[in-house]
This record gives sequence, structure tokens and C-alpha cells, in this order.
Amino acid sequence: MASPKSPTRPTEQNPQPPSFHDYLPAMAGNLGGEGLIGELCNGFELLMDREKGVITFDSLRRNAAVVLGLGDLTDEDVRCMIKEGDFDCDGALNQMEFCVLMFRLSPDLMEASRCLVTEAIEEEFGDCSRRRH
Repeated sequence: MASPKSPTRPTEQNPQPPSFHDYLPAMAGNLGGEGLIGELCNGFELLMDREKGVITFDSLRRNAAVVLGLGDLTDEDVRCMIKEGDFDCDGALNQMEFCVLMFRLSPDLMEASRCLVTEAIEEEFGDCSRRRH
């Protein structure tokens, strides 16, 4: 996310959000499922608080600026990022929450995952409409 002063943040003058290129599908294609998860885990380790083993507000604030070059994030941006993926409501992101969040933020990966789940269900249970007759 960009800071309020950044020209990429949606405003009344510029109502469109910044363009975003989703690299996760390409990474998944090149690395495979296990490779992608490995890279997400590496990303988690870059952002986490070393003592606590989770991504905290402070660790994300500090490391997003240094590692990702996102120094213009506001405190509210950081809080929203943590809140978006914090399923157990402990105020931090563990490794699983981080990986799930990255998948959720990738529309193409979510669609591909949805297709894979649908195929697996159909393969396991077959077409239910044929069994009803």
C-alpha cells in the first residue's frame, strides 16, 4: 500500500487503485507447489520478529520498509495488513496465516485452487446429479 501522499494511493483526484501484477501464479508455475510454499516461508522469515517467531506490527513495520522498500506504509496500513490475515486474533501472523493470506491476495491462484478442489471433489464423489435418478 502507498502512503496518503503517494500518487498511487486512491484519492478523489485519482480514484483508481494502483495497478498490481500478481507474480504468485508465475512463481507457482516455475517452482511447483512445494517450491512456492518454500518461497512464501522464506518471505515470512524475512518479515517475522525473530524472538517471537511471528509477524508482529513492529516487525512488519520495520521489515517492510527495509526488505520490501515499503517505507511509506502508514501505521493504519500495517494494522490492516495484520488484521486481514490474523485468523486466531492474536494480533500477529504465524507462518500458516501468512501463507494463506498470500494465496487469498492472489486472484489467479485462488481461481486455480478453486478449480483443483472442484476437480478433486468430482473425482472423489462423481457427479451427484447422476446418482439421484
